[in-house]
Amino acid sequence: MAFSLPIVPATSKHHPYLAAALAALILPVQISAVAATAAAHSAACKGTIYLTFDTGSQSQAELIAATLRRHQIKATFFLANEKTVRDDYSLDPSWAPYWKTLANEGHAFGSHTFDHVYVIGDLPDGRIEVRPQFGADAGKKLTWTPQQYCSELRRVNQRFLQLTGKQLDPYWRAPGGKLTPNLLKAGEACGYHHVAWAPAGFSGDELSSEKFSNVLLLKRALDHLRDGDIFMAHLGIWSRKQAWAPENLEPLITGLEQKSFCFATLREHPSYTTGK
Repeated sequence: MAFSLPIVPATSKHHPYLAAALAALILPVQISAVAATAAAHSAACKGTIYLTFDTGSQSQAELIAATLRRHQIKATFFLANEKTVRDDYSLDPSWAPYWKTLANEGHAFGSHTFDHVYVIGDLPDGRIEVRPQFGADAGKKLTWTPQQYCSELRRVNQRFLQLTGKQLDPYWRAPGGKLTPNLLKAGEACGYHHVAWAPAGFSGDELSSEKFSNVLLLKRALDHLRDGDIFMAHLGIWSRKQAWAPENLEPLITGLEQKSFCFATLREHPSYTTGK
């Protein structure tokens, strides 16, 4: 139900405080109506989907943020300092307004390792072989202790704090989703919960668009996503010719809403609630 205040002409002989008095009466009704609508929507939810986005080329970053904003959806973002289509890096100061806006809107954030560091394998002495994709050691095979890997996870938090004034949530996601026993232990010892995604939650935005069309990927997600599933996509992928987000994000959200799904950040996920 919509409400509006009567327009009082400048020449009106009404009491000068009439408009203010009407506003005081109507505003609580407006707020109650909005709250009731939100409560009804929440009560109608038949399940919750947790949208998550990893950094990437950032080519779809603004579109994704605008789409979430339009649908009043909160998501979780996993951040690494990756090369972007702006010819800068995703955690450069130039991206501060973007991350600050999302943080102020109530989204959640986790570490994706600062230099987007891929794990190669575990060593018998507890150390981990890794290969950073970016940074001074990009492309090099390195051997790290669990403490060094922890420092890499925390580098993202340090930069995020500089950019937004806020701390990351206690989540992390290994690049490529690849884990080893030592890597998982390193993250846990550092205070971060690793977050993967559901089989149906793989957007496929990294796959060849010639073999996996957006139509196919969208149908697969809508057919198979279930209550509690974590969905993963990127803020842009260099390799895919037919970008995923412009065609698929809006119909994915709309299709899930039509199935009475709601959305939340990992802060509300029973397995990742802050403090557990």
